[in-house]
Amino acid sequence: MQEHVNDPFVQLARKEGWRSRAAFKLIEMDDKDKLLKRGEVVVDLGATPGGWSQVAAKRVGDSGMVLALDLLEMEPIHGVDFIQGDFREDDVLAKLEEKLNGRTVGLVMSDMAPNMSGVPLVDQARIMYLAELGLEFSKAHLKPEGAFLVKVFQGTDYETFLRSMREVFKTVAVRKPEASRDRSAELYLLGRILR
Repeated sequence: MQEHVNDPFVQLARKEGWRSRAAFKLIEMDDKDKLLKRGEVVVDLGATPGGWSQVAAKRVGDSGMVLALDLLEMEPIHGVDFIQGDFREDDVLAKLEEKLNGRTVGLVMSDMAPNMSGVPLVDQARIMYLAELGLEFSKAHLKPEGAFLVKVFQGTDYETFLRSMREVFKTVAVRKPEASRDRSAELYLLGRILR
């Protein structure tokens, strides 16, 4: 808890009005990779508490669209349409399709993490499962030149998932933003342009 409170990114997030320190991870990756273009349609999987959705809404502007999905509730964010539920369920996907109203998705982003058990093998399997769900969602909803940004942990199944990403996307880049804690095994994979 002490580490979290003293974290410079936590303090900066509070000062600048971001919902979480994760906002800085997306800002850094977007500055480098130019993912959040004005007018873009973005889907944020596992969005709560909303740090990534906040950044996306600011950067895509009023001509863009940010759709945030999560099992948990999320406080409203200006410029973000929130759908509470499991994105694997038909009724949630129907709500998403309705909100898209024929627009195609340019970016799917997933900073999802499971509730950690403290058992590394179990936690690794859970996060890789969430990443696989995000990849399946991306294959079904992204426009051909779209992108998928997903959090993964280095460890068991990482190489297998990386291969899956390379089968789906023409380019796959690995990112470790400065706001990621050094001791964390977390990485982000960025897939661009569907094969």
